[in-house]
Amino acid sequence: MTDTKKAGYKRLNSDELSMQSVPQQHCWHQSLPAQLGVGRSLIFQLDPSLTYIETTYQPLHDLAIASKIDFGEPHLVVTLGISGHTRFIDSEKHELTFSEGNTTITSFDSSSGERQYQANKPIKQLRFSIGKRWMDRYLGENESACFFRKNALQLLSCRPSHNQSLTAARQLLVCDLSAPLAPLTLTGHVMTILANELNGLCRPEKYAYSRFDQASRHMADQAREILVLHYQDPPSLENLAKTLGITPFKLKNLFQHYFNNTPYGVVTEIRMQHAYRALASTRQPISLVAEMVGYRHASNFSLAFSKYFGVSPKQISKKR
Repeated sequence: MTDTKKAGYKRLNSDELSMQSVPQQHCWHQSLPAQLGVGRSLIFQLDPSLTYIETTYQPLHDLAIASKIDFGEPHLVVTLGISGHTRFIDSEKHELTFSEGNTTITSFDSSSGERQYQANKPIKQLRFSIGKRWMDRYLGENESACFFRKNALQLLSCRPSHNQSLTAARQLLVCDLSAPLAPLTLTGHVMTILANELNGLCRPEKYAYSRFDQASRHMADQAREILVLHYQDPPSLENLAKTLGITPFKLKNLFQHYFNNTPYGVVTEIRMQHAYRALASTRQPISLVAEMVGYRHASNFSLAFSKYFGVSPKQISKKR
């Protein structure tokens, strides 16, 4: 097992997790080594192009699990955050955060990176991996093509989960897996969740641009990339919109639709992720970290950090 520390995390590869078939529960069990804490995933193959994964983790250490996925065809991954939050960082250093109460929808056909878990923080997530053939079946090839772009890991949506989805998720979690018709029951609840969560992506946009217009999606990604590069001293909303040749109103709509956030909220998210890594892996004082990520006053930084993570910067520093 890879047990070397880097940036405060214990690291291992996904192929170091034990995998066991459990026919009586119609699934596979994937387990975290016991010395690293509590961790398991139940994996259900409901259809050749539809997999349901229920993950429950509470590691004893800050943990990073590296994985490399190559589906061979484009896939959507719909993730419901039931409790806690995790991060995924791909090989290009793009970050995705999966948070309690939110549904995150991504698209890719291959991905390499690591999923990060916080020590002693319980998380529960439901993931649904959907192949393009499944989407073709329900939407048709032309409609489903809007969701996929070869090789690229793209964030399609991150929004609060629908109440109907949360109800179906609770039913999934108490399902009798040993029942003869358990796969059918699971499939019914999963279909309810996917119908609710994908519906927002399939409806015509309430804004002035067409649904899944490639130009608007590229514009949103370009704006976010500018903020990633200049998060310490980001451009104003007006200047960012001017750079892209659109109005501030449209820019805010793009961010709300694709990232479920405001431009300033995205800047805060980027700053917090950089700050957490610096505090967890270096001995820099909090005031210096605050300045490093773009805060002029350490008190404002500490307030923002505590609000974002639920713990103070000092608590993270003490973990070293």
